[in-house]
Amino acid sequence: MVEASIVAEEAERFGKLAGDWWDPDGASAMLHKLNPVRLKYIRDQVDQRWQCDECSLKPLDGKSALDVGCGAGLLTEPLARLGAKVTGLDASPDLIAAARQHGEAQGLAIDYRTGELAELAGQFDLITCMEVIEHVADPAAFVHALAKRLAPNGLLVLSTPNATGWSKLLMITVAEGMGRIPKGTHDFDKFIAPERMKVLLSEAGLKCLDVEGIAWSPTRGLRLSDDVRLNYLISAVRA
Repeated sequence: MVEASIVAEEAERFGKLAGDWWDPDGASAMLHKLNPVRLKYIRDQVDQRWQCDECSLKPLDGKSALDVGCGAGLLTEPLARLGAKVTGLDASPDLIAAARQHGEAQGLAIDYRTGELAELAGQFDLITCMEVIEHVADPAAFVHALAKRLAPNGLLVLSTPNATGWSKLLMITVAEGMGRIPKGTHDFDKFIAPERMKVLLSEAGLKCLDVEGIAWSPTRGLRLSDDVRLNYLISAVRA
């Protein structure tokens, strides 16, 4: 029996954003601001994992990548441009349709699919999963499914809000309250602290390599930081 991770209401909520997903000033504007921060971290972890030339334009050349919860491809497309053979997976058919349309217009060959992670075959050198685990039905089972799809020398990179009062204030009270993020996007009870995430990774046979915060300030916006109170990125490999 396949372990279901998709929450239908969540998939439907995000699917409604498909129409303006690529609009940097639209409902997904915060994701557009987050994307460069994520990419900087991913590139650094990729370079360290595979001893890549930091100046190389295609450090993922010859490698496979899976972007879980890819939406309409905001992170998936840059992974393809970095040289990877990319698969994008999302629960929403509307988002995958938007992703295919945008990717084709960019001349990118990306394998976009809709469905459960546990039903996906194969293993991947790089797996990215950004702001997804806080929306799944069973985080522990979801991490196990990620681990099964990670190649022996692979790298997993996740990001998620921390379970702190600061993240609740900024992401729900302020960002959702002011319409910067669509209302109802987050459920604070599903936020996961780094310590718990490390346990989930360990229980799935993975080892944490690194944790780095994504901080925000009015003057500098979103940036990588030692401050993990708001949001954080975590990288892992097979133990």
